[in-house]
Amino acid sequence: MSTIPITVRGAEQLKSELHRLKTVDRPAVITAIAEARAQGDLSENAEYDAAKERQGFIEGRIMEIEGKLSNAQIIDPKTLDAEGKVVFGATVELEDLESGDVTTYQIVGEDEADIRQGRVSVTSPVARALIGKFEGDTTVVMAPGGNREYEVRAVRYE
Repeated sequence: MSTIPITVRGAEQLKSELHRLKTVDRPAVITAIAEARAQGDLSENAEYDAAKERQGFIEGRIMEIEGKLSNAQIIDPKTLDAEGKVVFGATVELEDLESGDVTTYQIVGEDEADIRQGRVSVTSPVARALIGKFEGDTTVVMAPGGNREYEVRAVRYE
């Protein structure tokens, strides 16, 4: 499996979720299974079935996070010196050339993307159009609503 780029913040979020799953959620579901077993007949026990299903989800998520963290290439945007080039982890200020609207996005890993917080996945159309650009460059983003042209107004590593 290839390495997965992730910011320091994204790695910390995954580690925090993993810790919660192992120390809170896993013990709680084990207790729920034990209580459901104590009720007797398991063949018609909805609580037991629900708890086992929840256990499967938790164990699957633990394996998924551990796999991602073992293949993670953690990148700290503050230590980047890409000389103004848009790279993974960069925060980019864009101007929509048609409307004049200015937006700011940080290019992050898939697990930490959240458009409402201005974080776009490195695999998104916006990020793919921006990677390699410099301040002052223009680029066309092929979005579901049609092509949009943007100018890169600023590139920061924070």
